[in-house]
This record gives sequence, structure tokens and C-alpha cells, in this order.
Amino acid sequence: MKQRTITVSSSLEARTTAMFVQTAGKFQSNIRIKLGDKEANAKSIMGMISLGIFEGNTITITAEGIDEDRAVNEAGNFFIAG
Repeated sequence: MKQRTITVSSSLEARTTAMFVQTAGKFQSNIRIKLGDKEANAKSIMGMISLGIFEGNTITITAEGIDEDRAVNEAGNFFIAG
């Protein structure tokens, strides 16, 4: 299992959330995003929207599976690059 904690550089809106979920979907690993006491499957658009991720939030990305290193890095880069 790999984990990465980052500070989000820009808020997730509907379109960027959909793009993120699409990015997460290309990995075989199970990817979870945690914000405070809430956690969601990164491949679920409704789960991601329910987190309400905004600029300045600190999130933890966790991935477990065959491509977990790449999954955590690419997901983290998505939130940093905005």
C-alpha cells in the first residue's frame, strides 16, 4: 500500500472531478481519497463530489494494488497541478 498526503492547489468542480475519476479509473489499484474524517473511492464520481475538496485542503491519497506507485503519484499530481 502506498500513501501520499498533499495540499490541494485548486478546488475540484464538477468537470475537474469527472476528469480525476477518469484518471483514477485507468489504474487497477484500489484508490481512496481521505479528507478529514471523510473518505471516498477515487473511481466514484459521487464519492468524490461528496468530499467537497477545495483549494488549501489537505488530502491523503492511498492506493493498493499492482500499479499503486503510479496511481498515487498521478493522482497526487492531478491535485497539485489543478
